[in-house]
Amino acid sequence: MKPIKAILSLLITLSIFVTENVEAQTGISVSPPRTYFTLAEGQTETKTVLVSNPSKTNTLELSVSFNDWRYDQFGNNVISEAGTLATSNVAWINVLPQSFFSLAPGASHELQIQMKVPENADTNIPVHTSMMYITQINPSDGVNEQGANIKIAVRSGVKIYHRFASNRQPNIEISNFAYSKGENPERIKISFNNDGNVWADGTISCDLLNQDTGKKVKLEDVVFYSMPGDKRDIYLQLPEILEKGKYIATALIDYEEASAVKLAELSFTYEK
Repeated sequence: MKPIKAILSLLITLSIFVTENVEAQTGISVSPPRTYFTLAEGQTETKTVLVSNPSKTNTLELSVSFNDWRYDQFGNNVISEAGTLATSNVAWINVLPQSFFSLAPGASHELQIQMKVPENADTNIPVHTSMMYITQINPSDGVNEQGANIKIAVRSGVKIYHRFASNRQPNIEISNFAYSKGENPERIKISFNNDGNVWADGTISCDLLNQDTGKKVKLEDVVFYSMPGDKRDIYLQLPEILEKGKYIATALIDYEEASAVKLAELSFTYEK
């Protein structure tokens, strides 16, 4: 299914709200933001996605389209044309009852997302994904912060995941833990690989221990999402004010429901 190309110049928001610098009553709410299928070859399953129009005045004309996606080295979404990635499941999906629908102010609509895995699906690729976009195709009138009249449309994305009905084997392996001395800003970098057969989501936490004073400093936690085969670099920001001294950094990667954890330690000297 090819995305619809808007003729008008639109302001597109990728979340469920319109940015604050635009005066408009247009929005869209989509739930859940992620949909998961666990199916073997030849199996079919249907999931429901609820789309709501929170506006009190505007009717939304909406269309459904698909793209492929992957994460880059830093965890950002990289969007590709539908069906171009080996991990794509776009060809396996049907949207019921149809891909175009209208939502009156305050109304909701249930989309049925039906996935049918082919009998000859490549099981060497453990996870298949797609991005389903729900896009407004009747732009609303609005005014930007400079007072100019503009056209506003909203779009929301739902990530669709598939894995085969085999045992989940999540595994994160830390490949590097280093202090970027001399960089601006100086940071701590932790690199890891997703060596498992399933997506692995979690949180990285890190504490610094000043060996001279015994004082502990907790860095801000970082939430991450990863897919099988991903190689990831994540930077942990040091506080704006940090005492000089010799430090031991202890990082903990906590992932999956079973609270699987990986630990790394690093010694470095902070001289700024």
